[in-house]
Amino acid sequence: MIARAKITGTGMSVPDRVVRNDELASLMDTSDEWIRQRTGIEERHWIGEGESPATLAQGAARQAIADAGLEERDIDCILLSTLSAQHDFPGTSFFLQDRLDVAEVPCIDLRAQCSGFLYGLSFADSLVRTGKYERVLVVGCEVHSTGLDVSTRGRDVAVLFGDGAGAVVVEPVRDSDDPSGILDVRLHAQGRYAKKLWIEGPSSAQVPARLTHEDVDAGKIFPKMEGRFVFKHAVTRMPEVLREALEAASIKLADVDLFLFHQANLRINEYVAGQLEIPPEKLLHNIQRYGNCSAGSIPMLLAEATRGDRLREGQLVCMTAFGSGFTWASAVVRW
Repeated sequence: MIARAKITGTGMSVPDRVVRNDELASLMDTSDEWIRQRTGIEERHWIGEGESPATLAQGAARQAIADAGLEERDIDCILLSTLSAQHDFPGTSFFLQDRLDVAEVPCIDLRAQCSGFLYGLSFADSLVRTGKYERVLVVGCEVHSTGLDVSTRGRDVAVLFGDGAGAVVVEPVRDSDDPSGILDVRLHAQGRYAKKLWIEGPSSAQVPARLTHEDVDAGKIFPKMEGRFVFKHAVTRMPEVLREALEAASIKLADVDLFLFHQANLRINEYVAGQLEIPPEKLLHNIQRYGNCSAGSIPMLLAEATRGDRLREGQLVCMTAFGSGFTWASAVVRW
């Protein structure tokens, strides 16, 4: 049994195409000011021809593997979190595996939406500490742009989302004098509110066909959200699980050097930070540039933190998310 596992490499990838608020305003009844005031988002990246969830995941994975000082063939397990699968089956992780030099290593898709990366990190931590695998690649990857209603009907949701991927490598802590590692991860879910933020179709529960022309015309293929309900639960659950993770790790909130919140809405994160009295200098945001990349948001933010000198060796980082399902999670890591 390994005492601790740690993150040894980070990476991220976004498409080249930048979609600014003014471009969306030309497609629907909205404005740059309206979007900024309600979400904090200024622009996001959307895929173009030849790009896919697997290509974004590959870019992030290669960065993370190189950052860990490894070769692709060193990876012995892949965990990929997404709510925007490349195909119904097989999972997106298989298409990523095919693009990497990782032979026949197992790959698994996780569906915990915006909390997906932290779910994956928790499972990777367990796999490494039990000795089942030594070098686990954890990826959060989303392509939202091809599934949005970019008309006035869908504007409340369409303006929120971007495409992107983030990845980390998780390995054992082999040196007993090394204090770094994943100190604790806490996971929660509440399925009774699944329909408060969801996509209704296609659905294998719909008889006799998963999808009809009528479903498409009714917009059932696009995401729907009860915004105020989601906001209320997010600003309640995120502080709860953050405190729970810190208590389990025997860490005081004041001792955390950096807080990384899921990038769904800047107003949610500001509200949570205010509740917890977290000073602005301890928060990092990138939603202004990328929008909500769901499972990709936190690993993308982590990659930027490590490359931007916002997170240094020995520092404590707390990552917290809330998303569809409902799901919520928090992780405490010493870098």
